[in-house]
This record gives sequence, C-alpha cells and structure tokens, in this order.
Amino acid sequence: MDGDKRRGRIIEWLQTSSGPLSGTALAKKAGVSRQVIVQDIALLRATNKNILSTNKGYVYYQNDGAEKHTRVIAVKHADDEMRDELNTIVDTGARVLDVIVEHDVYGQIAVDLLIESRRDANEFMKQISGSRTKPLKELTADYHYHTIDAPSEVILDEVEAALKEKGYLLLRG
Repeated sequence: MDGDKRRGRIIEWLQTSSGPLSGTALAKKAGVSRQVIVQDIALLRATNKNILSTNKGYVYYQNDGAEKHTRVIAVKHADDEMRDELNTIVDTGARVLDVIVEHDVYGQIAVDLLIESRRDANEFMKQISGSRTKPLKELTADYHYHTIDAPSEVILDEVEAALKEKGYLLLRG
C-alpha cells in the first residue's frame, strides 16, 4: 500500500478505534515498521489532522460538535501532588490535553496527555511510578504548563480557582 493510502487507513483506524492504538499495532495492521508509522503520524499532524500521541498510543482527537474553550495554565507542585493536580482539573469538568516545559537548552518540550477522568489520571500515575522515568516538570524545578479545555470559560475559571486554592497555580502577570 502506498503512503497516501496507508495514511488514509491510519486515520480510519484511529477514528474507529475504541481506544488508543500503539505505533506497533498500527505498523502490524499496515504491514510496515513502527518507524514508518511514526513518520506517517508526523505527516498527518503537519496537515492539521487531530492526532494526539498519548502514553497509551495514538488517538484521533474528535471534535464532538460541542464548543470547547482552551487555556494554558502555569503550575508548580511536588511529585506527590501530581495525582491531586490532575484530579482537580478533571473533577472540575476540564481535560488535560498536554504538559509543556520550557527547558534552558532544548526550548519548549510538549507532550500530549489527554487526561479526561480520574481513571486516566490513575493510569498515567501508574505508568510514572512503575518506571524509572521522571515527570517532565523535574527538568524545570517543577514549573510546567498544561493546556486544558472545557465546555465553558466558567469551568476554566473554576479549574484555576481550585488550583490556586491548593497552591499549584502560578499567578499570571
């Protein structure tokens, strides 16, 4: 199958999947190497396809027709407060789309998360604690950003208020 057809199939597989698909699973379906899939995903993302690369695999990020409001928030907290930070955001009705750090040498590093529920937060924390990997925030003395989205600006304001109350939110200005 040629590249254009394969990339079309990747979009179909992601859109019809009930959960994330790993690069290895997509490679097996397409009969190519995982590296070819990684390159295909990069090409698809460059053409504004809504594909997120999460810790569980690739996800086609579908717009469900509902209006979404997005905000980037600056936060700081200790490792043992990560789960509480994520739960605070999702309990308020928002989603954590990514984590971003500003590294002195590498510049901006952003990683898609797509954490929508306590279950997602728990799975993410299980992966962090079950590996030797450190959270990105440790590269920047715990300072980091999240892009969050919610159905309304009111919910985004509530997220900020809840994070501020817990001492996680860095004030703007």
